[in-house]
Amino acid sequence: MEIKPLSSYQKFVMFLLAVTQFTVVLDFMVMSPLGDILMKSLEINPTKFGITVSSYAFSAGFSGLLAAGFADKFDRKKILIFFYSGFIIGTFLCGLAETYVTLVAARIFTGIFGGVMGSVSLAIVTDLFELNQRGRVMGIVQMGFAASQVLGIPVGLYLANLWGWHAPFLMIVILAIGILITLIIKLKPVDEHLKLKNEKNVFAHFKHVVFLKNYRIAFLSTALLSISGYLMMPFGSAFAVNNLGVSQEQLPLIFMFTGVSSLVVMPLVGRLSDTYNKFKIFVIGSVWAMIVILIYTNLGPTPLYLIIPLNILLFMGIMSRMIPATTLTSAIPNMQDRGAFMSINSSLQQIAGGLATLMAGLIIVQKDKHSPLENYPLLGIIGVIVMGIAVWFIYRVFRIVKANA
Repeated sequence: MEIKPLSSYQKFVMFLLAVTQFTVVLDFMVMSPLGDILMKSLEINPTKFGITVSSYAFSAGFSGLLAAGFADKFDRKKILIFFYSGFIIGTFLCGLAETYVTLVAARIFTGIFGGVMGSVSLAIVTDLFELNQRGRVMGIVQMGFAASQVLGIPVGLYLANLWGWHAPFLMIVILAIGILITLIIKLKPVDEHLKLKNEKNVFAHFKHVVFLKNYRIAFLSTALLSISGYLMMPFGSAFAVNNLGVSQEQLPLIFMFTGVSSLVVMPLVGRLSDTYNKFKIFVIGSVWAMIVILIYTNLGPTPLYLIIPLNILLFMGIMSRMIPATTLTSAIPNMQDRGAFMSINSSLQQIAGGLATLMAGLIIVQKDKHSPLENYPLLGIIGVIVMGIAVWFIYRVFRIVKANA
C-alpha cells in the first residue's frame, strides 16, 4: 500500500494533538505510580483506591455520552478548547485535595472534561487525515502515553517524593495552560462536517449512532480492549513495590525505560499499520501481550534488570494492539457521525475501564499497607481471556472496514 505524505499543517496538528493528549494521559496515568503513595498517605485500601481511579473513568464515560448528541453540531476546535479548559480546572482541584473524599470529587470533575478529550482528538484526526495516514498519526498522537512514561511520570514521581502527591497534578496544570493558549491561537477551525446536511436533533442523532449495527460492533470491541488494560494497570505500581520488591526510588526508572522504548515502538507500529494488514498486526500484538501478562503477573521478588525488559515487552504488545485497533475503528463512522461516534466510543471505553478497575479493587486483597497484593495472577488470567474475545470483535470490525472500502 502506498504511504501518502503528510502536509506541514497536518504535521503541526499531529504534534499539537500529541502534546494535548500527553497532559490528559499523564493526569490519568500518574494515578497508577502514585497508587502505593496514595494508599499509604490517605490510609485507604485497594478497594478505595480502585474507586479513586474508576471515579474519573465513570464520570468521563457519562460525560461523553451526554456530549455525543452535540459533538457534530459545533466546530471541533471550539469543543476541544472548552473541554480542555475544564480539564485544567479539574486537575488543579486534584492538586489542592487533602482528603480521600475531596480527591474523589476532584477526579470526578476532571473526568467530566478530560474523558471527552480523546474522542474529540480522534474526530479531528479522522476529519483531517485519510485512512492510509491515520496509523502514523495514531502512533504519534498516542505517543502522549509514551511521553508521559518517559518524562511525565518519572518527573511526577520525583516531585511527589520531594513535595507530596499533589505536586504532579500542579505540574500538569502549568504545562496544560501553555498548550491551551497554543490551541486557541494556532489551530484552524475543524468544521467541514457542519457543511453536510444533518437535520437530526440532539437526541435523534444520538439514537441514530447508537442503533447502527456496525457502530455497535465497534463500540463493543473498544470496551473489551479497555477492560483488558484497566484490570491490571491501576495496581501496577503497588504490585511492583509490594510483590516484586521495587523501591519508590526505582519506580521512575521502570516507567522511564518503558517510555523510551515506546518512543521507538509506537511510530514503528503506526507505520506498519499503514503498510500491512492492520488486523494481523493486532493479532500478533495480542498474542505477545497475553504471553507476557501470564509471566509478569505470576512473578515474586524479582531483580530490577528483569522487571524493566518485561515491562518493555508488555508495553510493546499492548501498543501493537491499540494502534491498529484504534485505526480500524476510526474508519467505521460516516463523517457526519464521527463526533458522536467517537464520544460514545470513548465513553464506553471509560465506563468499561471503570468497571474493570472496580472489579480489580474487589479481587485484590492486601492484609496491611506493607503486605504483598494477593490475587494479582487472577487478574492476569481474566485479562488474557478478555483479550482473546476482543480478537474476534476486532476481526468483525476489520471485515466491515474492508467491505466499506
